Amino acid sequence: MRVRVAVLIAMVAGSIAFAKENKTAQRLDEAATVISEIMDTPDKGIPQDLLDKAQCIIIVPGLKKGAFILGGKYGKGVVSCRKSRGTGWTAPASVRVEGGSVGFQIGGAESDVVMLLMNERGMQKLMQSKFTLGGEGEVAAGPVGRNATAQTDALMHAQMLSWSRSRGIFAGISLQGATLRQDLDDNKELYGKAYETKDILNGNVAVPAAASKLISLLGKYSARKTG
Repeated sequence: MRVRVAVLIAMVAGSIAFAKENKTAQRLDEAATVISEIMDTPDKGIPQDLLDKAQCIIIVPGLKKGAFILGGKYGKGVVSCRKSRGTGWTAPASVRVEGGSVGFQIGGAESDVVMLLMNERGMQKLMQSKFTLGGEGEVAAGPVGRNATAQTDALMHAQMLSWSRSRGIFAGISLQGATLRQDLDDNKELYGKAYETKDILNGNVAVPAAASKLISLLGKYSARKTG
């Protein structure tokens, strides 16, 4: 009987671990779908020149929002940064977006959220275990369209730009006050080890098979721009 119980416990634990791993892999596929669909509509998506200049990209499929006027946000996503010398994109690290907000919201809606970190300073903030958007990291609503050359200097010099897509509508969004945290549990499910964000984004961790589609798409849709 004890042997049977032990076997049953092991099977249940294995099933839970497998389910978590599948969910993490599914989130990577969803992130790939989000970036593909957005970049395939250049007149209504993220300006190409901004993506080309970005140091890192954060994709949160299905960010949950609640309430009206005053509300909260919660979602899980992934982040990847450019490797040194423009040699491609790093393996993705898992992140969580949490925190309250003040402003117009659609009650109960879910949105796909994309954030671009535009400079080295923003990238260094990302390497921390957590930071507050708009507090320690300057964040602005991103422009929509084929290019961003006509945007103001203030917008072009923001550390982070953000967009959301909800019910077919894609637009810049302000995430002031939300907290971005690393997700060690999901990193462990993906890599077999609870890597910290900085360990993954330094480019020394191999891209897992589950993330190959996403990293390939990032290479396809963006080019390293210098100068």
